[in-house]
Amino acid sequence: MNRVIPDGFMDLVNAPPVAALTTIMPDGQPQTTVVWCDYDGEFVRVNTMRGFRKEKNMRLNPRVTLLCYDPREPLRSLEIRGCVEEMTEVGAMEHLDGLSLRYTGASPYFGACVPAELRATETPILCRIRPTHVVGLDARKKKAAS
Repeated sequence: MNRVIPDGFMDLVNAPPVAALTTIMPDGQPQTTVVWCDYDGEFVRVNTMRGFRKEKNMRLNPRVTLLCYDPREPLRSLEIRGCVEEMTEVGAMEHLDGLSLRYTGASPYFGACVPAELRATETPILCRIRPTHVVGLDARKKKAAS
């Protein structure tokens, strides 16, 4: 079972155009949301807010799947199944500001991306996911060398 993200797919896990995180609801149903993510060489990192459904789901059941893809390349994707090993407020705001800059070109998150007032009611949570199964798919036809 492959637990390593292939070099040729790093662009899909480090601020990809699209990433979707699937968690498990208390009743066993899957729940999927679009997220921002990056990879620190050991963990895939996503950010959520305290009290959000995906945060609650990951605390109840740490098994998740992250699907990263580029809509401009529909035959290329990266699936990462893993286990959430840590959920913390420590470093979460800095991580979120960094993701905001990578994904939108604007930072800080509160003020540049979403209304600054939300900072008073939302608390970022940094989630570290250890990959347990990684599948990179590239079904594009290779162009002949000229």
